[in-house]
Amino acid sequence: MRVAPSVELSAEQRETLEQHSRSRSLPVRVVERARIILLAAQGKQNKEICEATGVSVQKAARWRARFLKLGLAGLEKDAPRPGRTPSISQKTVEKVVKLTTQTMPVNATQWSTRSMAAAANISEASVRRIWRKHGLKPHLIESFKLSNDPRFAEKLEAIVGLYVNPPEHALVLCCDEKSQIQALDRTQPGLPLKPGRAGTMTHDYKRNGTATLFAALSTLDGRVISLCQDRHRHQEWLRFLRLLDEATPADKELHLIVDNYATHKHPKVNRWLERHPRFRVHFTPTSASWLNMVERFFRDLTVNRLRRGVFRDVIELVAAIDRYVDQHNGNPKPFIWTAKASDILEKVTRARRSLLTAQSV
Repeated sequence: MRVAPSVELSAEQRETLEQHSRSRSLPVRVVERARIILLAAQGKQNKEICEATGVSVQKAARWRARFLKLGLAGLEKDAPRPGRTPSISQKTVEKVVKLTTQTMPVNATQWSTRSMAAAANISEASVRRIWRKHGLKPHLIESFKLSNDPRFAEKLEAIVGLYVNPPEHALVLCCDEKSQIQALDRTQPGLPLKPGRAGTMTHDYKRNGTATLFAALSTLDGRVISLCQDRHRHQEWLRFLRLLDEATPADKELHLIVDNYATHKHPKVNRWLERHPRFRVHFTPTSASWLNMVERFFRDLTVNRLRRGVFRDVIELVAAIDRYVDQHNGNPKPFIWTAKASDILEKVTRARRSLLTAQSV
């Protein structure tokens, strides 16, 4: 006759199990398991425990073994179950991931659920589940370009240093032009937003001229100094520099962060800067306009005011831009730069390494 292994309890274990066996707040299954172990500790066999508690012999044997192996912790939760056997093998999943990331279909630039389902001989729903699990989105693409500026690290550290640790008795101004802002008027009035229906706007439009916005964002308080002009030549840039000279305290040194547009380096601009030594210009690395925080303000202006705007002429467009800037300056909030120069350099290095690897394949 088979004899079940004996169970010996310490005083602490016995006290805990007795509390569990009398509890009315614990799950019923935990109370039942505590009673099984207490009976086993009295020397009762599994069949006797079965008769005393009403559980099956197999269940009594199972929790006796779990307690002997794992102690009290083994009674708190069920053992993990293997679950249903996957209908799609791991090999097929790996094939889908490899095809998605390393190949293209014959007649397209990216995979769709239908084309991948046909290639892998599985359903479209299965393809969607695999892509979702692995974070794959073949229909999306993001634009990027690594800067090839030989002085990238030097310029990066200088600009980030101005953001993170600005000099005393000086203002840091992020300057740029938003050129070719079109005054667009729709060919028909749009329908307003209403419950159950989005607002509408015609796909075609009338062009009523363009304007260029010159803007300088103060990293200290988020205020913007702006000037709308018809063009964006060096003459207009000089006019904007004179505006900055008038709109800022004369005793403050001005650090301007600008991109490498030729207008900013025109000989007449350089001569003007020489006559105004309080202006110090810091150029962003080539193909790295994201370092200029005024681009974030331009993004907000486009999304909040320009993209859905309707303007019958340039005068309306300029007035709308001026009102937006005035409202922004009424309650300005500075953009906080958090990325360290070392972290950016490390990320760029990884991206350049990946790009070289992709080019060599």
